[in-house]
This record gives sequence, structure tokens and C-alpha cells, in this order.
Amino acid sequence: MADSRTPRAAALLVSPTLLVLSIVVLYPTIMALKESLYGVKGLDPKTGFISDSEPFVGLKNYADIFGDAGEQFWNAFWNTTFFTVVTVGLETVIGVAMALIMHKAFSGRGLIRASILIPWAVPTAISGLLWRWIFNSNGIANELIGHQILWTTEGFHAKVAVIIAEVWKTSPFIGLLVLAGLQVISKEVYEAARLDGASAPRQFWHITLPLVKPALLVAMLFRCMDALRMFDLPYLLIGAHKDSVETLSMLAQSEASNVRFGPASAYAVLLFLYVFLVALAFVRLLGADLVGDEDGSGRRRGRGRRKPLFPRRKEVAA
Repeated sequence: MADSRTPRAAALLVSPTLLVLSIVVLYPTIMALKESLYGVKGLDPKTGFISDSEPFVGLKNYADIFGDAGEQFWNAFWNTTFFTVVTVGLETVIGVAMALIMHKAFSGRGLIRASILIPWAVPTAISGLLWRWIFNSNGIANELIGHQILWTTEGFHAKVAVIIAEVWKTSPFIGLLVLAGLQVISKEVYEAARLDGASAPRQFWHITLPLVKPALLVAMLFRCMDALRMFDLPYLLIGAHKDSVETLSMLAQSEASNVRFGPASAYAVLLFLYVFLVALAFVRLLGADLVGDEDGSGRRRGRGRRKPLFPRRKEVAA
């Protein structure tokens, strides 16, 4: 019989975390939602006097975003989505490659691991200024390609600059989580696969990738949520009010800097809903892989007997 004190003890243990989350997440979210229902201080059309308080406008801020400011909103929306899809895709491929390199046993592995993880340790503000110097008109990037490209101006090249800088900085994050997944795979699994005649690509596809998939999906989920809120890197690298790289976070910051807290909160709420829906869809579609697909006994669920991944080679009769 289960101990009746277990649920109470579990609730007591998680209560500090829930309290902190309520303070730093739930309360600001509710206040942002409330603020998005108010307009900007200014001339009150009813009285003809300057209003000292923000007037209640209901859903007018949201109507303006999808109406008068619709073009600006959708441009930022597609920029945000484009950056997320491209950067996370490239980071996944490069991060897995980094993890495989760091997992290999060779002389100087510690130095290689440290050098790979350095970009992740660099603050984003420093990283943005560093890449702004690299992508300067007389910078290293133009010297290497032999062409004069104005990377930090409007255009697709500005998107490319942001993608390169973002992938350089955050690929080690995925590599680090995948490396943790690689280190729990038993060497006997690979030895058995080699005895069955499996080549290195087949071992990666049928052993390495499935076993590190939960860690890889968690890393991709965190990176998707982080990329959807991208602000500081394009802001520092390219600049504000650039249509080619403007994101939803940059729109919210621009409104707030102009003391338009109602519209800024509306943008923030829409961004929160976007991130929430993406994370919810990610967990719903891939939730079984995030936590593993095992039953209570620790055995993989499935019907019938599975075929071996690497069938033994037939013995040749003497």
C-alpha cells in the first residue's frame, strides 16, 4: 500500500519552485495582459484635457496590431519564424557533430571540448559586438570572401549575418546536451553491432540517434523557445527598426521605449501565446520521445517481437 504522505511530501518539495515561478512568470504575465487593455496617455477626446492615467481601451491594441500595424506585425512574425526554423535546424546538425567529436577518445580531447564550449560562454552582448566588428564593411568577413557587402544594412545579407552569429553561439548548447546523452550509451551496444556487421553510418542511425533522441529533442525545444524570443543579437548586430531582421521582441521593446506600454504589452502577450503554442505542440507531438516510451516495468512498449536491427550474417558452410 502506498504511503499517503508521499503526495503531501512531493507537494511540499515543489512548493518553493512553484512560488518562484508564480512570482517571476505568472504575475508578470497577468500584469502584461492587464496592461495590454489600456491605451496611451494623451488627449482625452471626451473632456478635451490631457489624461494623467492610461485610458481603458479593451481589445483596441490588438485590433490595431492586426489592422493599422498589420504589415509591421506580420513582417516581424515571419522574421521570428524564419530565424527560429533556420537557426535551430543548423544548430541541431552542427551540435550533433560537435557532440560526436567531443565524445571520441583522443589526445587533447579536453582542449577540444573547452574550445567548442567557449562560444556558449560568451555573453550575447559581447557576441553581438564581436560579430558586428567581423561583419563591418572593412571587416574580416569581406576580406575572406573578397567582396564588399554591407552586412549590417537592410537586406537578406543582414538575415545571414544574424543566422551565422546565432548558430556560432548556441550550437554548443545542443552539443553539450547531446554529449550527455552519448555518455550514457553502453559500449557493449556498439560492440554487439560491430559483431553483427553494422557499419558506422548504420550504428549512428540505428543506435546513436534513437538513444540520444530524448536529449536532442529537449535541446531543440529549449532552443526553439529561446529563438522565438530573439532580441539582443539582431538588435546589437544589425540595429533597431530594420525590417529585414525585426522580431516580435524588438517590436515590443520599440513600443515600450516610446512609452506606449499598452501596445508593447499587446505585442508581448501575442509573443507569449506564440511561444506557448509552439512549446505545447512540440510536447504533444513529441512528448513520448521527450520522456522515453517505456511502461512501468521499464520495458519498451510494443506489439509482438521486434526484428533485430542488425541480423547476423549467415554462416558459410564449410
